Order: sequence, then C-alpha cells, then structure tokens
Amino acid sequence: MIWSHDWAWSLPLIVLTTVIHVIVLGFTSAKGVEILSNSDLRHEFLLGFCVLIATITFIATLLLAVESFLWALTYQIVGATTSYKTAMLYSLSAITCYGHANVFLAPRWQLMGALEALNGIILFGLTTAFFYDVIQAFRPLARREVDGGR
Repeated sequence: MIWSHDWAWSLPLIVLTTVIHVIVLGFTSAKGVEILSNSDLRHEFLLGFCVLIATITFIATLLLAVESFLWALTYQIVGATTSYKTAMLYSLSAITCYGHANVFLAPRWQLMGALEALNGIILFGLTTAFFYDVIQAFRPLARREVDGGR
C-alpha cells in the first residue's frame, strides 16, 4: 500500500499533538477556574476572567505553533518538502485548514497533509471545548459575584 507510510507517520503525530493539547489546555483551564473561584472582589473577578481567556488564547496559539512544528519536522525527515521554511508554511496552512499557501508536499506524501488537516480540526474542536468549559465554569462564579458572594 502506497499510503501506509502516510498513516504510519500521521497517526502517532495526531495522537501526540492531541495529548499535548489536552494536557496543556486542561491544566491551564483548571488552574484558571481555581483562581477565579477564589476571587473575592468583582472587579478582580472580571479582570481575572479576561486574563484567563487571553491566556488560553495565547497558549492555544503557541500549542498550535509547536504542533505545526512537529508536523513540519516530520515532513523534513521523510523528505516531503524541500526546505524547513516550506515545511512550516505548509504545516501551518494544513493544520488551520487555510490551504491557500502555494506550497505542496511531494506527491508521495500528500495524504499526510490531509491527515494533518484532520488533526487541525480535532485540535480546534478541543480548543473550542476548553473555551466552552471555562465559560461554563465562569457563569455560576459570576452569579456568585453579582449576588454578593451568597
């Protein structure tokens, strides 16, 4: 099977990047909600929530950059691209499903690029889930602040 190598390289990368994503965003979200839960003053609470959302955004962006780097490095290792710059541009384009970069993988490795896009969909879904979880955790805490801590 010509595509067996694509799957052999891609599946471990998909699992690895997903696990990294869950661990880092999970820790960030849990720590942030814990800090918000211990907030006493309304203005500190709202500021804390904004800082938490900004932090998750920043960390998610860094995570996606690191995860793209792992894919780009793999493209270089297998010879799917001609340079690291090309590999990174392709990877960022694939993982975000942007797809407009005029960069292509070697024909032999094109399925791997599609699998990276699938990985990107999973990672963006996870990021959305963590944002949703933080916002859901925020709602009762915000009500507590509005009600004066009751």
